[in-house]
Amino acid sequence: MQENRRVDLNRLDVRPITDSEREPWDRLMKEHHYLGFKHLVGESIRYVALLEDRWVGLLGFCSGTFTSAPRDRWIGWSIPQRLQRLKYIVNNSRFLILPGVQIPNLASKTLALTFQRISKDWQEKYRHPVLLAETFIDHTRFRGSCYRGAGFIPLGQTQGFRRSNGKYYPHGEIKTHLARPLYKDSLKQLVAAFPTPFMLTGTIPPPLLDLNRLDIKELVSHMEA
Repeated sequence: MQENRRVDLNRLDVRPITDSEREPWDRLMKEHHYLGFKHLVGESIRYVALLEDRWVGLLGFCSGTFTSAPRDRWIGWSIPQRLQRLKYIVNNSRFLILPGVQIPNLASKTLALTFQRISKDWQEKYRHPVLLAETFIDHTRFRGSCYRGAGFIPLGQTQGFRRSNGKYYPHGEIKTHLARPLYKDSLKQLVAAFPTPFMLTGTIPPPLLDLNRLDIKELVSHMEA
């Protein structure tokens, strides 16, 4: 896959790594990502993208950023809501297309496939779903085209601080904060007065029945289901 050629991306598979794959995943990310790699913060899942059983990309997701003015204004939640519901946000802190892999649209397709399954994966591992994905783009290095192609929305620029041990330190790197709702009503759920059934169970409840319009045969059928 050295050359820039057309590949059937319908054959692309994205899945969480196995325990035995963690060492090569960490090593490749450390060697080839421009930020290097030490660890993922908080709840986390490492993913691998494969074509014909060959690794072509790596993704790392971890707990959402503790606070971000652009994101928090966009969501519109209160400080108590943010503290209680931050676990429903995941941060794509690492994304790497492996060296030598040059396939058009691979990055956007990889992200799209990841977001089709990430909430379920989080539910299985941590017993709660996720509603929103976020990431940060350094525009001195990247344009962020693959993220926009995967449905991310630019929210605004950061102020160039990092959080460590509960304190903030300036690092001078201004980045754009992007976010992608994983469901149509993700923002409504994040600001809802009470946790929604989906937030509590990870499953979407069936629609309520309108008993005024339901005939007796349909009612019996639903009761027997």
